[in-house]
Amino acid sequence: MSRNPAYTSLTFSPTQNRHTRDSLELASLASSTPSSSHASRSSSPSGISSSRKASLSAEDPLPKSNSASTKPLRPQTHNRSFSVSSAFDFASNLFPLSTTAAGYTSLGSAREIPLDLADGGNLEKHKTITYLNGLSLIVGLIIGSGIFSSPAQITTNAGSPGASLIVWLVAGILAWTGASSYAELGGAIPLNGGAQVYLSKIFGDLFGFLFTWCSVFVLKPGSAAIIAIIFGEYVVRAFTPSSTSADPLPNTSTSTIWIMKGISLLALTTVTALNCISTKLATRTGDIFMFFKFLALLCIAITGLVVALTNHTLTNHPPSHEWKTESWFAGTSTNPSSWAVALYAGLWAFDGWDNTNFVLGEFRNPTRDLPRVIHTAMPLVIASYLLATLSYTLVLPAKTIASSNTIAVTFGARVFGPTGALILALIVSASCIGALNATTFTSGRLVYAAGKEGYFPTIFGTVGMPNSDQSKRLRRLDLSSSSSQSILSRTWRKIIGEEIGFTPIPALVFNALLTAAYILASSFSVCENRI
Repeated sequence: MSRNPAYTSLTFSPTQNRHTRDSLELASLASSTPSSSHASRSSSPSGISSSRKASLSAEDPLPKSNSASTKPLRPQTHNRSFSVSSAFDFASNLFPLSTTAAGYTSLGSAREIPLDLADGGNLEKHKTITYLNGLSLIVGLIIGSGIFSSPAQITTNAGSPGASLIVWLVAGILAWTGASSYAELGGAIPLNGGAQVYLSKIFGDLFGFLFTWCSVFVLKPGSAAIIAIIFGEYVVRAFTPSSTSADPLPNTSTSTIWIMKGISLLALTTVTALNCISTKLATRTGDIFMFFKFLALLCIAITGLVVALTNHTLTNHPPSHEWKTESWFAGTSTNPSSWAVALYAGLWAFDGWDNTNFVLGEFRNPTRDLPRVIHTAMPLVIASYLLATLSYTLVLPAKTIASSNTIAVTFGARVFGPTGALILALIVSASCIGALNATTFTSGRLVYAAGKEGYFPTIFGTVGMPNSDQSKRLRRLDLSSSSSQSILSRTWRKIIGEEIGFTPIPALVFNALLTAAYILASSFSVCENRI
C-alpha cells in the first residue's frame, strides 16, 4: 500500500477474493484502471472490512424486468480493483454506487426505482427522503423544548441579557461547525447509522460497537423519554387551570404523575405507529411540525417586539422596562465555570444537528442535499433562537427569565393572561411531539443499521414484519382498478405513499420498548432539572 498526499487508497480485488462485500465497499465502488499506480491490499486479513453479515448485492438482485438488466453491463471485473478513499469531499466520483445488479445508481444522481423492483428489503436501496424531509429531521429535533426552557439556565449563569444572547450565538456557531463536519463524513460514507458507521469504518468495529450500544440503550431512548415526559407535563399543565402560570405543577400527586406518564406513553405509541406504517407518512408529519415550530417562534418574536413598542399587554401586568433603563451587560458573570454551564445549556438546546446522518442512506441525492440541509437548518434555527430570546428579554424581567423553567408559558401568561399560557403550553406540547417523531425516526434507523452490521441480532436489521412477505417484498397499494382512482385514494397515496410497512418495524418497536421503560422509571423532578 502506498500513501497518496491527497488520500489513502485501500483496494479490493474481486479476482483475488470472492467474499461478500460489506456496506462501505458496495457504497464506494470507485473503480480504477488496471494500470493504477496505487498498490493494493485487502481491506482486512479475511477480505471483509466489516462485520456486516448480509450482503447488499445478494439481498436485492434486479429482476429481468428492470431496464438496467437489458443494457450492456460494464466490462468484466477481472484485473480491476475497487478503491475506498479516506478523503472526505463531495466529489460525485469519490463514492459512486454500483449500477450493476445490486440496484444502485451513481451517488451524485437522483434515483427512483419502481416499487415492484425494490424487493430486497433494504432501506438503503429504497431512497425516498428528500431535501425537505432532511430539513424537517434536523429542525424537528433541535427545536424541541430547549428554547422554551433553556433560557433560564443560560441567563442564570451568564448573568445578563446581553451575555445570554452571546452564549446563544456562540452555541449555535459551534453546533453549526459540528454539523458541517458531519456533512463531510456523510458525503464520504452515505449510509444509515450516523456516527456508528463513521467510527466503525474509520477507527474499527470496536468503536462502532461501543457507540451503538451506548446510543441504543442510553442516549436515544433516554432523550426520547425526556421529550415524551415534557410533552405529558405540558399537556397536563395546559388543561389544569391552576398550573398554566406556575412553573412547578402544584400538588403533584401520584395519580397526576401517572396521568403524565400515560400521556407520554400514548404519544410514544402514536409516533412509533406512524413510523411503522410508512416512511413517507413519518417524514410528512415531520415536515408539518417543522413549519409549525418556525411559525410559533416567529409569532413569539413578533409579539415581543409589538409589546415592547406599544408598552401594552392584555393583562394588568405591563412589560418589563429593564431593557431600556439598565445596561444589557449589567451583572455579567466573570466566573468561567458559569459561562461553561451556560454554554452547555445552549449546546443542549441545539442538540439534534446530527439527526439527518442517521438516515443518509435513504436520501435520494445525499451528496447534494446533505450540505444544503445543514447550511439551511442551522442559520434558521440560530436566528429563531436569538429572536425568541430577545422577545423574552423585551417582555419579562431578567429575574423572571432566570427563575422560570417554562419561559414560554410565563411569556404567554404575561402578555395574554391564562389564555396565552394555555396556547403556549399547547405549542410547546406540539413542538415536543415533532421532536419525538424525529428522534423515533432516526433511532429506528440506528438500531436497523446495528442489526445490519451484526452488532445486534439480525432481526433488527430487517424491514417489515419478521417472517412475513413484507420483509422480502415491498407491498403496494392496489390503485390500479377504476374504483380505487377516487379522490380519497389519491389523497391517501400522497400522504402515505405506495408502500405500507416498508420500515424497520422490529427496530422501531425495540426502541419504543426501551423508551417506555425509561418513561415508567422516570422521575419528573429529575426531568425538570434536566431541562
